Amino acid sequence: MDSISALSKKLSDYLEPKQVEQVQRAYKLACEAHSGQFRSSGDPYVSHPIAVASILGSFRMDEDSLSAAMLHDVIEDSGIPKSLIEKKFNKDVANLVDGVSKLDQLKISTQTEAQAENFQKMVLAMAKDIRVIVVKLADRLHNMRTLFYLDREKQLRIAKETLEIYSPIAHRIGMNSVYRELEDLAFQTIYPTRHERLTSAIKKNRGSQNKVIKKMQKDLEKRLHQGGLPALIEGREKHVYSIYRKMKERKRSFDEIMDVFALKIIVDTPANCYKALGLVHGIYKPVDGRFKDYIALPKSNGYQSIHTGVVGIEGLSVEIQLKTQEMDDMAENGIASHWLYKSGNKSDTSPQVKARRWVANLLEMSESYDSSKEFIESVKTDIFPDEIYVFTPQGKIMEMSAGSTAIDFAYAVHTDIGHHCRACRINRKLAPLSVPLESGQTIEILRDPLPQTSPAWLNFAVTPRARNSIRHYLSNLKTSEAKKFGKKLLDQSLQSMSIRLRDLDKDDLRSALDSLGVRSLNKLLEEIGLGKRVGNIVAMQISNSLNQTGNKKSKDVVPLEITGSEGLIVNFAICCKPIPGDSVIGHFTAERGLVVHQERCKNILAVREDPTQCFPLNWHQELSRTFSVEIKIIANDEPGLLANIASSIAQAGTDISSIKTHEPESGIYEFNLDLQVSDRLHLSKVIRRLKTLKAIISVNRIHDQEMRKIKTLH
Repeated sequence: MDSISALSKKLSDYLEPKQVEQVQRAYKLACEAHSGQFRSSGDPYVSHPIAVASILGSFRMDEDSLSAAMLHDVIEDSGIPKSLIEKKFNKDVANLVDGVSKLDQLKISTQTEAQAENFQKMVLAMAKDIRVIVVKLADRLHNMRTLFYLDREKQLRIAKETLEIYSPIAHRIGMNSVYRELEDLAFQTIYPTRHERLTSAIKKNRGSQNKVIKKMQKDLEKRLHQGGLPALIEGREKHVYSIYRKMKERKRSFDEIMDVFALKIIVDTPANCYKALGLVHGIYKPVDGRFKDYIALPKSNGYQSIHTGVVGIEGLSVEIQLKTQEMDDMAENGIASHWLYKSGNKSDTSPQVKARRWVANLLEMSESYDSSKEFIESVKTDIFPDEIYVFTPQGKIMEMSAGSTAIDFAYAVHTDIGHHCRACRINRKLAPLSVPLESGQTIEILRDPLPQTSPAWLNFAVTPRARNSIRHYLSNLKTSEAKKFGKKLLDQSLQSMSIRLRDLDKDDLRSALDSLGVRSLNKLLEEIGLGKRVGNIVAMQISNSLNQTGNKKSKDVVPLEITGSEGLIVNFAICCKPIPGDSVIGHFTAERGLVVHQERCKNILAVREDPTQCFPLNWHQELSRTFSVEIKIIANDEPGLLANIASSIAQAGTDISSIKTHEPESGIYEFNLDLQVSDRLHLSKVIRRLKTLKAIISVNRIHDQEMRKIKTLH
């Protein structure tokens, strides 16, 4: 009872008596619900909800959040219905409790899937009421503080989940005090020895640096006072995990990490932050590249401050942050800052607005992913964005992740603009779509009437929204292509049986589809096109179903013609690199559709005669594309040898995609060239032209991977 008394006293500092009384009633219900339940520490279970409520009280959260903290486990652990909570309190409390408790209800086969599903449910809960995540973070913080009572396996699982999901979310919504403590507790749990050694190194270093920091603090206070800017100046030590992360990312020792300590200058207005900055730079020399103005351009979580790196006393590199008290409250508590609830700040830079915008984007993304696991991996990359700020041609500021390209920008504006993007202008000049954007640039997207989405965009799109939109579009495109290709396969297979799909009676077709166990003709065609079914086998099954006895004798499979324009569904094997004129065979895979191999390719010898995996192919007489082929040239060394080879190949109307060379013995050079040719006749023309060069000893086509392996072993 002492704990609830202490909490009530703490809450009385900012809540009305009726509001405190509501929290006390929630405590009584929690006591009844958790009666006889104990934590791993041996303490009564109700000690946990009190501790969670106390954490929220330090953020000066409202009475509904505090009541939900008291009751966050009663639905799951005690079977108390949501309707009872709503009846005894109100709808908000009931929804908050339900939102928090639902996150841990799913029981799925693997922990990774469970974590992903829970996170997706958390996003849905956050979308309804952002306070759900604040309560959840307080719950996780207390669990991390008492983690040492659990067995080692559970400690590692919970700590890893905290480091990957919960601490980044705390950072993303601006709750930096929670974020720092969660990171340090998780680091201590996962790497206890590293944590101990780094903490010890910081303590040893603290003595000498503290003197310098205190001297700088006094000098700054004096200078700011003289400038008519009274300020509160505090020294701050970077938290342990942030130092460890910096050492790991930069591959540096602790002694090489300079900015372990920072100074925070708090003044009364944003304008005085800039005045104070001038006075600071008047005393200490600024470090190039270390200035960041997060007041003019706040971070995505609402964080505002001016950061500058300076060379302090004794050459010590120190980060100085300049902010107002309101900005400092926001930096520590983010969306949980009490003044937001009082003032109802609705500006675009308020953490609540930014957090809601972020959650809305997550919600939109979650609807496009095929699995929760894909979604969570994508979100992990989105939680820690280093921001840049660019402009639309109309002057609107767009906040983007660092490294974003024009493709990311196009999809950030609208998905359709992304799909139809054909080019871009950066500061009114045409530029490649793959160039990383920089803050301050104006980006204009040039569109085409037809979709231009390309798989190549995935090589340089960095934002989860853009990457997911591209993948989603290509997946749908692949399905469409698969249906067309599947129809082509099935039609050709049915030809030898004198059956045409369009002539089939609806009832007969339905009967045939039922016998194949597929719900629709479109689904069947898609599965054939994707290689999940083999066209000639399906044709025979349809024939049998239709009792086409007269045609059963004709079982010769009609080879499929390859035009080279089938798109994503037909792929050309990189192991043997077939070109028109080669004898080829098709190998079906669920992942890549139909893969075209040379008949002589060793990689498909084991399955060549299996009709469920391989299919005969012919090349179409008219092909409109070029194909990759690899040749090996052995030549005597002479001046201008490579230039002569390249010139000879160019004269044969061929492009060189890549070239590798080495000297197996003195005076002899071996070249491996990747060429683009239209067919075997074109390749023969290239080889004949090369053999006319005096220095050439031999020219041969490389047919398989084994030859490529040999070349690398010389």
